[in-house]
Amino acid sequence: MSDQILSQEEIDALLSSVDKGDVDLEVDKKEEAEVESYDIASRRMELRYQLNALEEVYDKFAGLLHNLFASFLRKSMEAKFVSTEIVKFKEFLEGFASPTSFNIFNMEPLLGLSLLVIEPGLVFSLIDCMFGGNGKPIAQVREFTLIEQRMMKKFAVEALNSLEKAMETVHSVKISLKKSETKPEFVYMLAPGDLVIVVLFSVKADAFSGDIHLCLPYLMFEPIKDQLSSRYFRDKDKENIFGARIQNLLQNTKVTIVAELGRTVYTISDTLNLREGDILKLHTGPQDLITITVEGIPKYQGVPGIVKGSRAIQITELLDQNGGANNNGCNR
Repeated sequence: MSDQILSQEEIDALLSSVDKGDVDLEVDKKEEAEVESYDIASRRMELRYQLNALEEVYDKFAGLLHNLFASFLRKSMEAKFVSTEIVKFKEFLEGFASPTSFNIFNMEPLLGLSLLVIEPGLVFSLIDCMFGGNGKPIAQVREFTLIEQRMMKKFAVEALNSLEKAMETVHSVKISLKKSETKPEFVYMLAPGDLVIVVLFSVKADAFSGDIHLCLPYLMFEPIKDQLSSRYFRDKDKENIFGARIQNLLQNTKVTIVAELGRTVYTISDTLNLREGDILKLHTGPQDLITITVEGIPKYQGVPGIVKGSRAIQITELLDQNGGANNNGCNR
């Protein structure tokens, strides 16, 4: 303990150093760590750019909704794709009150659940149209009756069938309605902080208007996000353009097709001794198949015959798709 106690001389020397300013009593300030700003909005814009191809799905779905209204409700209504944004699932649900038509569905083979949401005002107008009315909005929103819930479930199934057709533009899926709810607090499908793609569609008729929302989990499209970028579709379009051009060029290209009746092998001396009237014996007979070559490559086999007075070959077999070039040297 005595080693840790300063003597009087050491205390005097320390005080003297303080008075002279040789000892700095201020604690060294640690360097503040640099903080980088993180713009959530720009991150969400980046995610939207990665899924640009889905906007083609939204446009097609809007057109199919227009057809659905005409066939299912016998009414002329305008359905239009308005906007898309990426938000947290909790933020999306907070925008709805009870009652609202929440329709939970899945899209196999993609993992996760999605939502088709129809606002209450539009629900009552659509139901009125189903029973022959003009869809005039009601004065006060109330809870949906069981009959109204069944009618909206039937409409949701038809709408999801249209969405399934629209999704064929980017990826083939099988959509199934899993559950319908009317209260947002009963919608359990994602964690509150999970990001979702919210797509807004407006519906307009002579007597009413309203909105339909699609809520799609962002992680659902993670396995196929490379196929949903605008760059992927640009490259795909280029492939289709050049492929069509090449096919058109090949269709007008002339090729030489030869039907070989047979082959045989002679020595040079035998060939030099050939005279007029000599008979060459082939290794094939009239019952054997004839090889048909395209530009010297065996492609088909067939049997000889006559069609309308002209000699012809009926193709009976397709040879190796790779060309069968190794057969050129065999005797026939």
